[in-house]
Amino acid sequence: MTEQERLLEWVERIAMYLARDGVPPIAGRVLGWLMVCDPPEQSAGQISEAIGASRASLTSNLRLLTGMGFLTWRTRPGERTVYYWMAEDAWGVVVRRQIASITSFLDIARDGLGLVGPDDDRAARVRQAHATFEWMAKVFDNAPPLRTDGSDGKETA
Repeated sequence: MTEQERLLEWVERIAMYLARDGVPPIAGRVLGWLMVCDPPEQSAGQISEAIGASRASLTSNLRLLTGMGFLTWRTRPGERTVYYWMAEDAWGVVVRRQIASITSFLDIARDGLGLVGPDDDRAARVRQAHATFEWMAKVFDNAPPLRTDGSDGKETA
C-alpha cells in the first residue's frame, strides 16, 4: 500500500468519525486531507483530485468548514485561485464554540423548567436535559487549560 493510499484511508476514517455527528462525508474528507496534505495550503482543484470529490460538492463543503472555523483561505497576488488550509488552532476554536453552546443550552433548559413547572410530566424530560448540560458545563469549567505544545502539563524531574 502506498503512502497516498494510507493517507486516504486515514482521511476516510476522519470523515466517518465526523459523519456520526452530522458532518457531510465530503466535508470530513476535506478536513482530514487538509490535516495531512503537503503542502498544507491547497486549491479546490488539488483537494478535489486528492479526495475524489466533484468541484460542485466541494464548494459547499469548503464554505461549511470555513464557517465552522476549521479552514481559512486566501488568494495569491495575480491569481484567481483560492487556497485553503487548516485555521490556526482550528480544533481548539471549534471545541471552545461547542463548550459555549453548552452554556447557552443550559440557560434554555433552565427556562424550560420554569415554563412547564416542576410537577408537570414534561418536566422530567427537561430536567434530564438540564442535568446533563449542567454536568457538562461543570466538567468544562473545572478542566485544565488546553495545551497544544505537545506536553501533557506534568512536571518532570
